[in-house]
Amino acid sequence: MNLSMKWLSDYVDVGHVTPREFAEAMTMSGSKVEGWEQEGSEIRNVVVGKVAEIVRHPDSDHMFICQIDVGTGENVQIVTGAQNVHAGDFVPAALHDSDLPGGKHIKKGKLRGVESNGMLCSLSELGLTVHDFPYAIEDGIFIIQEPDLKPGQDIQSAIGLDDICVEFEITSNRPDCLSVTGLAREAAITFDRPLNIKAPVIRKTEGDIHSLLGVDVTAPDLCPRYVARMVKNIKIGPSPRWMRERLRASGVRPINNIVDITNYVMLEYGQPMHAFDYKFVDGGKIIVRRAHEGETLETLDGVQRTLTPDMLVIADVKKPSAVAGVMGGEYSGIADDTNTIVFESACFNGSSVRTTAKKLGMRTEASGRFEKQLDPETCIPAVERACELVELLEAGEVVGGMIDVDHSSRQERRIPLEPDWINRFIGIDVPVEEMHRILTRLECKIDGDDVIPPSFRSDLEHKADISEEIARFYGYDKIPVTAIRGVANGKYTPEQKFERSINRILQAQGLYEVSTYSFISPKYYDKINLPADSSYRNCVVISNPLGEDTSVMRTTIVPSMLEVLSRNYNNRNKAAALYEIGNVYIPKSGEPLPEENPMVVMGMYGEEHDFFSLKGIVEMLLEVLGIEGCEFTAKKDHPTFHPGRCAAIRIGGTSLGEIGEIHPTVLENYAVGTRAYVACLDMKAMFQTITPEKGYRPLPKFPASTRDLALLCDDALPVAELQKTIKTAVGAILEEIRLFDVYRGAQVETGKKSVAYNLVLRAADRTLTDEEADAAVKRALKALKSIGAEIRS
Repeated sequence: MNLSMKWLSDYVDVGHVTPREFAEAMTMSGSKVEGWEQEGSEIRNVVVGKVAEIVRHPDSDHMFICQIDVGTGENVQIVTGAQNVHAGDFVPAALHDSDLPGGKHIKKGKLRGVESNGMLCSLSELGLTVHDFPYAIEDGIFIIQEPDLKPGQDIQSAIGLDDICVEFEITSNRPDCLSVTGLAREAAITFDRPLNIKAPVIRKTEGDIHSLLGVDVTAPDLCPRYVARMVKNIKIGPSPRWMRERLRASGVRPINNIVDITNYVMLEYGQPMHAFDYKFVDGGKIIVRRAHEGETLETLDGVQRTLTPDMLVIADVKKPSAVAGVMGGEYSGIADDTNTIVFESACFNGSSVRTTAKKLGMRTEASGRFEKQLDPETCIPAVERACELVELLEAGEVVGGMIDVDHSSRQERRIPLEPDWINRFIGIDVPVEEMHRILTRLECKIDGDDVIPPSFRSDLEHKADISEEIARFYGYDKIPVTAIRGVANGKYTPEQKFERSINRILQAQGLYEVSTYSFISPKYYDKINLPADSSYRNCVVISNPLGEDTSVMRTTIVPSMLEVLSRNYNNRNKAAALYEIGNVYIPKSGEPLPEENPMVVMGMYGEEHDFFSLKGIVEMLLEVLGIEGCEFTAKKDHPTFHPGRCAAIRIGGTSLGEIGEIHPTVLENYAVGTRAYVACLDMKAMFQTITPEKGYRPLPKFPASTRDLALLCDDALPVAELQKTIKTAVGAILEEIRLFDVYRGAQVETGKKSVAYNLVLRAADRTLTDEEADAAVKRALKALKSIGAEIRS
């Protein structure tokens, strides 16, 4: 919201404060100021000049030499090529060493050998348009036709380009502050000055609106109130300068007196208005209804709009004339031949206006206000103010009477005033009398122990809201600093500690954390080779996505990790080792919300990374977390992974996740030209399988016995199966088993491999004898033989 300080002064005199002091005070009282701007601040050393003499340039057929009176006693010579300048005209004169908008700097010089000590300015060179001064021309010098001009007068004050515009950030719960009067209320209380808002007065009316117009509201749920007044014998013309200046300072382009009146009232009262040309209201009746299916309307911007039944329109007996709360129709607007108009001041359902504006793609000043749910009580003062301005501008004759279709359910809101609770809640000590004074200045009524807010303060609903009003006008800076009361017992939950441990472990292993969106494209499932009937494709679809790329919620994080690996690879990073902790979203039958499962996914590529390095990181993670007894089982049917280089990770009957090398086809889909590896673990399953407490053993007192086993087995037999068999057979005295050699070559049969283990055997209560150690090895060899492995001779 842009506020003109000149306009504000009509309602409250804030005193001699600088823009900075005004901005700081208003911000501290709760009306946040984004910044301010001095109109014409880019203009320097430009004054009003009177053309004392003008002669043709001796060496040019289109230039003139002007003697300009700038109030210094001596005329200034300026050469111009404009054809509309005459002796006696008042013009903007940019003197030597002056500045104009856009960074243009003016210095004296010579034009065709004749000295020119400045430049005469057009409207555009001052940053203005013919909308600001309708009597001027676009392609010539600005001939100023204002009263009481004096040569040498600063141009900003001469043409009213000296206002200060303050920009406010208005929160959505304060639609009353989207107006000059609303901000004037805030300023009056902030600076403790009187507020002067007068009720509009219409001095003369003729006839009766009810004999000319009828209004029928068939959708009262979308239009709580509709007020209409009429003006006849309209005289279309430019608005007076004071109105054009205020509109310009507020960021609104002046058009003509009638349109400017509706915009002026919208800015002044915060109530959008529309003026209908009465001759286009067929049947003399306005009908506020829902649009018909397939109905169309050409709006004021010249675009043909297709309407739907959930949209509210203002119509006559034949056709729609406007999209309610958004924009009028092409043939409902004001034209030069308009004779009679209907002023509409209505209150529309905020959510309906927002939905309509979004569907039609036409957010306007009016819709931006209506969608915040305006006060129905403002409708009548706004339309009365519009008619008052018509009389003031002599733009027409106001027709007597008013049509007011009121379906608003105005209920008095009562909020208990509890001074002791407010003081404790804020941490201050404000007397009850001061609270009453603040609330009364806010136009609240005090009725015993209750506060009755005004209708325009829809944000005041609870006693906490009342305490906020007390605090902001008492002064946030006056609230004493107090120590925190109570005892803070905040601590991490076991799940949070678990997640922090995963982060520390993976970062210690050299992996970098990444973060990706939970919203993905359904095409991601195609890129990772998921079949059409895969359960992963059953995902939550976003109702209002930003686009197809973020239209569903992911059921797996693997494609998100592959996107990051692809981006790194294609940015020529030689290697990457990454991880992410994030949720997947699994739909639940009969439930509106999906199940959120936390997952940890690791991904890597590069010469120093392979399947076994990733497997080692996973094993280290599980070991440090206290997850024991995990098994890696070959998995050949996962479409995303290489069929011979993928494993399922299990502990007992619980699946923890998968690890593997990415399928070459998938790598091609992601434009990755090297091998990549991914592991995905279910954090919920991991958390449920951790060992609650770690046990510690004392250092051994007795020596260990070591044995080496060289085994011959089928090449297809997993090493993990051999290791599991040895552990089971040897039993408790096996302290450590280490694989130190795998051989395939000329000295073993084709299809066979040689696997060598080092066993460390130790008893906690005695020194093992050779017989005990040999017996353990024999048990292991017997068990190995049952799975097809035997001692290598």
